[in-house]
Amino acid sequence: MKSICAAVLLTGLAAPMTASAAPLCDNLGFAGLLAACNRGEPIELTLASGKPLSEKGTYTLQSGAYYKLMITADGSAELAISGPDFFRAIWMNEIVINQIEVRPMAVDSLEFDAAGTAELSFVAIKPGSHVLRIPGSTGDSQKVTFNIQ
Repeated sequence: MKSICAAVLLTGLAAPMTASAAPLCDNLGFAGLLAACNRGEPIELTLASGKPLSEKGTYTLQSGAYYKLMITADGSAELAISGPDFFRAIWMNEIVINQIEVRPMAVDSLEFDAAGTAELSFVAIKPGSHVLRIPGSTGDSQKVTFNIQ
């Protein structure tokens, strides 16, 4: 039996023990997934009373790529943005508010009581269609869809 197993391994008929995926960029370097070559375009959303959340409405993200999402409230109303499904489909690196870095385990929503900006940095993970929206709203302009591929 040992000689049969050895013969199969030597002839290359056995399946490889491990598979390796191609890197997202040529040299991820010390920063790994957070390397500059692995970063997608920044995404900007605006929370303002009676205005669309984003002009674009739909964003396509690559699974395994690193992104920054800037959410800016203009202070015209107390508004929140919610998307538990989206937040479960990403790995959150950090949320920066007023130069304070928060590294959360989980997020369901962010609420802005006054004008300000929150910067979220994350790695897209789970493929599918995920939505961020203003809670209680039903209009298409009050939501943003992220398609992770």
